Amino acid sequence: MLLIIGLDGATWDLLDPWIAQGRLPHLARLRRSSAWGPLASTTPPATLPSWSTFMTGVNPGKHGIFDFTRRRMGTYEVQFVNATFRKVPTIWSRLSAAGRRVCVLGLPGTYPPEQLNGCMVSGFDTPVTTRADASFVSPADLAPLVMQLGGFPFADFQEFRVDRLWYRRALDRLLRGIETKLRLATTLLQRELWDCFMVLFGESDTVAHHFWHFHDPASPRFDAAGATALGDALRQVYESLDAAVGALMAAVPAATVLIASDHGFGGSGNALLYLNRWLERDGFLRSRTSGRRSPLATAVKHLALRTLPASAQARAFRVGGGRWAGWLESRSRFAGIDWSGTRAFSEELNYFPNVWLNVRGREPQGVVDSCDYERVRNDVCAAALELRDPEHGRPIVRRAWRREELYVGPWTQYAPDVVLDLHLDRGYSYTCLPSATAQGPEPVRRLQPDERVDGKLAGMSGSHRPDGVFMLRDRAGHARRLDGVQIADMAATILVHCQVDLPADCDGRGIDAASRATLPALSAVPPLAPPERVYGAAEEAEIAARLRDLGYLQ
Repeated sequence: MLLIIGLDGATWDLLDPWIAQGRLPHLARLRRSSAWGPLASTTPPATLPSWSTFMTGVNPGKHGIFDFTRRRMGTYEVQFVNATFRKVPTIWSRLSAAGRRVCVLGLPGTYPPEQLNGCMVSGFDTPVTTRADASFVSPADLAPLVMQLGGFPFADFQEFRVDRLWYRRALDRLLRGIETKLRLATTLLQRELWDCFMVLFGESDTVAHHFWHFHDPASPRFDAAGATALGDALRQVYESLDAAVGALMAAVPAATVLIASDHGFGGSGNALLYLNRWLERDGFLRSRTSGRRSPLATAVKHLALRTLPASAQARAFRVGGGRWAGWLESRSRFAGIDWSGTRAFSEELNYFPNVWLNVRGREPQGVVDSCDYERVRNDVCAAALELRDPEHGRPIVRRAWRREELYVGPWTQYAPDVVLDLHLDRGYSYTCLPSATAQGPEPVRRLQPDERVDGKLAGMSGSHRPDGVFMLRDRAGHARRLDGVQIADMAATILVHCQVDLPADCDGRGIDAASRATLPALSAVPPLAPPERVYGAAEEAEIAARLRDLGYLQ
């Protein structure tokens, strides 16, 4: 049996010192008998493409998932994606087809759930309110047990009006969520002998996003007063996760164990970056507002998020059957842009900094001719590398990637034309925010002291990093550090350990605890991808509300 435990956003930067201090005894014991090391995420290290690569073994250019949303080609609109947008089969379906019994709990990008030789409970990016119901439990007759055991709770928080009481309640919910998920996982583990069993804990990601400024005294956002009461919140969550790992391993002591995270974590700095302000300053974008006021859609959305209670926010985003939510998200990203004078623009996503060209024939009001595409894109890349932080004069952008330099496959067309890899600012990340919220025309500014604990409208205090973690222990108990392992290798590793052939197009290679080994790529005809099922308006509203609560949408 293979037991897979996902610790979303886990990082050796936190695990190493706490293991050394003896605070994580189960993870420490596991590492002493495992192949282990850093696990390189996708670029950028974003949740949905990373976990999609984890469970397919291919890069986003092949599986087609780059973000929680996708541009509607031929428009300036965005739509929320789901599992039916994935263009290649998952390892779960491959294992099922090979007769393996499979259980998958809480993995992002799995709604609607697959019909497996086993069971699946979908992850947090599902169109429900707080925890699993029958709509994303498969088979359906498992739903009563899931609900009886407390469901599969999601970390749904609003972080626009925060105080000490909010943080204490949030921490309590995270700790209780771990207990609930563990109860469901151990119950299902005891029902039968599975060939492959995976459970995902997202609490390590959520607590790092929200509580880093209490944990890290060196952070520019450090809250010394709050640290007195909440400085050990991250450690409490990791200790609870360590106990869960111990309980799961005890439930199946003979299992091969794989621990993995989709990316790492670190702190956010006090520098805010407005990418469309930069593009406007450098002549690539023309704004209707010229920095004098916020576009109406963004102003309305942020006013609602700051002033309405959470319950009223949810009702507001469902107005008109939820259509207002999708309209508002698209208008908030792109309102205020004068397309007739714009050659390049950004979605300004904090976790996915990028630039699109406004291409004639592709965008409805495109101005860049196809013959000028490469020249304009090269100009954007060159300008990005020249973008400097006015405080110290150092470059902000480490690398401006043309999309085909990162992704290979037929769905690369859904990736932004340029993906930006940002430097850290003295060890801390820049926070990308919508230019509609900028205070003036400059593309970079520093947070004022009274803004540093101001919820998501100033960005959260913890942010993703490229390297996650993995540990793989088999019955032989080999201990070895492995470097250079990629997240696509996890899918191949799972298939190898379940004795199922790798698909011919797999980008990863299987590893074992003693060495890195590759099975030959075997010729196989993968199942046809299912037709895309577009979310209804009310479902989009639910997902938009949750992604805002978790910080993925501004």
